[in-house]
Amino acid sequence: MNIVFMGTSDFAVPTLKGLIESGHRVTAVVTQPDRPKGRGREILPSPVKAAADVNKINVLQPEKVRESDFIKKIKEYNPDCIIVAAFGQILPKDILSLPKYGCINLHASLLPKYRGAAPINWAIISGETKTGVTSMFMDEGMDTGDILIQREVGIGENDNAGTLHDTLSMIGRDVILETLDKLEKGVIKRIKQDALAATYAPKIKKEDCLIDWNLRAREIVNRIRGLAPIPGAYTFYNGKRLKITEAVSYRLSAIGHRLKRGEVFEVNRNGIKVVCGDGLIVIKALQPEGKKVMSAGEFISGHDIRAGEVFAVLFCRL
Repeated sequence: MNIVFMGTSDFAVPTLKGLIESGHRVTAVVTQPDRPKGRGREILPSPVKAAADVNKINVLQPEKVRESDFIKKIKEYNPDCIIVAAFGQILPKDILSLPKYGCINLHASLLPKYRGAAPINWAIISGETKTGVTSMFMDEGMDTGDILIQREVGIGENDNAGTLHDTLSMIGRDVILETLDKLEKGVIKRIKQDALAATYAPKIKKEDCLIDWNLRAREIVNRIRGLAPIPGAYTFYNGKRLKITEAVSYRLSAIGHRLKRGEVFEVNRNGIKVVCGDGLIVIKALQPEGKKVMSAGEFISGHDIRAGEVFAVLFCRL
């Protein structure tokens, strides 16, 4: 098949590479325009553009895929199929109806659960023990098209958004290649999504990352895992943002009425115990504002943190 590939983030790169290495011909790659990134706000290409450049594939970077000039350009490539993975824009009907085999999207959840921009994050935050990837025919809705192939993956207790992202991106590559093979052979089945079973995974906002110490230990740990390594769950300590990148829950039969939620219960090199809604969490790794991620032991060595101090729940710099 002649393939036009649309993707932007790291999640899409294994699928693009898989297509390049397969018998299919990737005639063009569509990705988001170069954006400023990092502390220096340097203008950098997307990971997908970088992979396309290495393989000398034509790259298109429209601000909006609905622009008539862009749609005309895509038609010139005469794609048999358009593959979309973590692209970041919704395709108009003029593009959806263009390829012979349609537009196929790779989504990082078991649809109809977790439609939207951040399915990996919200699956972990919500305490799911399994997730997966789905290939689907695209329509004009947000992740509402017919399901083609799904692969289920367990979420381990030590998984965070980063490790699960890497696992799903590799499985997604194989799912897309299998989808294309079955499409060509005419043996693929389409399954309508059950809209009543749908859940949503909206883009992560800054307020989603602020730790509420009134929540149960397991809920806080899941939020930390679901936001690690980026954007990171955070609290405030001595007036500065403090990201927590790794923690475990610690049950106590009673934490005492005198203890405040967010209060440091105990400090040692193995972790910082903090009071929450139903017990404690033990902070194992964290990132002070403007610094690198460090272990609890490393943090303690450079900060005079003591039992009785309280991590802020709210702060004016939100």
